[in-house]
Amino acid sequence: MPKVGVCLSGCGYMDGAEIQEAVLTILALDRARAEMIFMAPDIPQTTVVDHQTGEKTDETRNVLTESARITRGNVMDIAMVVPDDLDALIFPGGFGAALNLSDFGIKGADSTVNPDVERLIHGMVKASKPIGVLCIAPAMAARAISEITEGAKLTIGNDKGTAEQMEKLGIIHTDCAVQSFVTDEKYKIVSTPAYMLGTRISDVAKGVNRLVEKVLSLIP
Repeated sequence: MPKVGVCLSGCGYMDGAEIQEAVLTILALDRARAEMIFMAPDIPQTTVVDHQTGEKTDETRNVLTESARITRGNVMDIAMVVPDDLDALIFPGGFGAALNLSDFGIKGADSTVNPDVERLIHGMVKASKPIGVLCIAPAMAARAISEITEGAKLTIGNDKGTAEQMEKLGIIHTDCAVQSFVTDEKYKIVSTPAYMLGTRISDVAKGVNRLVEKVLSLIP
């Protein structure tokens, strides 16, 4: 039974993890009989958004605590996770990946990645263990892997502005339909656009299911 880490960035697509992408990932992994290890940084959210109005609020929320809403508890501080604990690692999207796991959503190619997130990504890449990234999470991953890879292939769909920022980091961006995915076979990184491009959960589900299947197939 493969052990797959699922790293979340809060709860809610405007300021945390995209809930539907996270649940689709969990469902696909469960159907594959994978053991899931849920994790998130134990840090304050960069911002909190009222998902009904789309307006920022003056609330303060914790990324780990909010992530537990999706996982029904049982979520670890990512600082406690090492590559030896995992066979693969997946990051659902949501703007939290670009606000809480990194600040790509604010600084683009000049961004930084949360140190524990970056440490784990680096460790997985160096150990040749597969990583899956959904939606905007490939932009975060682009920043994280920029210093340890060369010409890695990723997709966020067809968003030209985001793709250009990723390409500044040495990433090769490939346009991709929501139902499909892009695989970098050398570095074992699989990406799919999800809600960066999709408008229907059924279409997003096709891409997520295919990404999960591909990630699992890359486990030695």
